[in-house]
Amino acid sequence: MNERRKRRLADAETGFASVLVSGTQLSIPFPPLVRTDRRVENHYSVISSTLFNAMHRRQIFALPFVLLTACSKAPVAFLNTDLTGATFGRRFSLTDHQGRLRTLDDFRGKVVVLFFGYTSCPDICPSTLARLAEVMKVLGAEAGKVQVLFVTLDPERDSAERLKDFVPWFNPTFLGLRGDTAQIKAVQEEFRVFSVRKEVGSELGYVLDHSSGAYVFDPAGNLRLYVKDTTSTSDIVSDIRHLLKG
Repeated sequence: MNERRKRRLADAETGFASVLVSGTQLSIPFPPLVRTDRRVENHYSVISSTLFNAMHRRQIFALPFVLLTACSKAPVAFLNTDLTGATFGRRFSLTDHQGRLRTLDDFRGKVVVLFFGYTSCPDICPSTLARLAEVMKVLGAEAGKVQVLFVTLDPERDSAERLKDFVPWFNPTFLGLRGDTAQIKAVQEEFRVFSVRKEVGSELGYVLDHSSGAYVFDPAGNLRLYVKDTTSTSDIVSDIRHLLKG
């Protein structure tokens, strides 16, 4: 057996073809075959011919890149602000409007949309919850894999009963979350949410100026997106579907 044939058989067994290109020895991967009769050499000839044609067209240097990109997943271009890898907004422990203690782990396997507000909010809160309700309608059957959570910034007035009357009105699956003043403050700090109390001369007594966006977690419980209150229903739906696909 001559040296060339020995090298071909060795390459076939290891799954790599050795090729000299511009003075550099390259190892190009290809599927290894069982060493039987002349099929190995025929397969090697096909590989060699392909590499030769690629070199002839000056495409050999693009081949490793093609092999890598063919096996890797293209990154998702989200329509909302991408928070992947954020080191804040990783946990909470609050009570829902049904009296059950809730953490982020309770919703693993679902996309979670977390929004901060209060039931006496005159504009942003009801409009955002209404938009999220529309998102659920558009998602259809996929809505079962999404959980919307509304965290009150006004524990003084927002009792469990008040949250129960307010939050599910937009969608029966939405949950209101509350805690005492110290718990709410801790969650605000964890999620970098601000709120400022302002006294007003009306029956409300006071209002809260507060952060108006929502946070979105993937099914694994990782913070992935920040959604502004001006974001369209279609953009929210698109990003949620990307997260559901993984």
